[in-house]
Amino acid sequence: MLNSQELLMLDTYYYETFSKRIDTRWGTLFCNEKQPNYYDSNHAHIIDECLHPKRVIEEVMSYYQRKKIIPRFYIYNTENQQNLITELKEKGFGYEELVSPVQLWNNKMVKLANNKGVTIEKVTKENYQEALVIESSIKEFGGKESIEQVYNEQFNHSSFTHYILRFNGVACSTACIFEYGKQARLESVATVQEFRGRGLIGEIILFIQKEVINRGIKRLWVFPINESVEKVYQKYGFQTVKKLTVGHAFLSGKSIHKIRE
Repeated sequence: MLNSQELLMLDTYYYETFSKRIDTRWGTLFCNEKQPNYYDSNHAHIIDECLHPKRVIEEVMSYYQRKKIIPRFYIYNTENQQNLITELKEKGFGYEELVSPVQLWNNKMVKLANNKGVTIEKVTKENYQEALVIESSIKEFGGKESIEQVYNEQFNHSSFTHYILRFNGVACSTACIFEYGKQARLESVATVQEFRGRGLIGEIILFIQKEVINRGIKRLWVFPINESVEKVYQKYGFQTVKKLTVGHAFLSGKSIHKIRE
């Protein structure tokens, strides 16, 4: 059975790996002043119903504006947060809702045709730059400026293991495991444009699934950014267990929908 609270806490620990976490009476603040423009590093994270929306909004605005960072909110359980959402709009915040499929691997591996041109290795200091070039080329990740510092922090964090796939010796795909306890998330799956459509995503997913089994991880999650990506993961044993709606409120700048265009 899906434990939604457990899943949301996994999300919280994920943000904590590249941003300072400050727990409050109403939720959590995340801040990384070295990455002021990266939206995932700097936001208020609200899961439970906000009982005093005006007070919370003022606190969040004051905190980030002192640091010259755009105030943002990630709001969960949106059906119970209408007072907060209404108040944010009245304060001039832009608002969007992001519907993200939540998928859980069924622990069954799909058999792939043997592709002799594929090799997969762990990202190390020696091949780090090659992996970073791939990650930075994916516009859905936010581009080079947003990715470089986050990737460096993840690379140096014990909860992340990054991998790079080569096809006939050419570095062209990446992915990583974010591990917490007996759970893990498949993250940063990317293939450069000219190598798409060759089944390389399946190769690196299968590799990571084997790694998860070897580590004794009980649950492997993935959060596709849209339904097209959701269908890709379904081919490799990931079953959609929930559609997670997250509200994103931002005082200025681009929406996440716009960033991903």
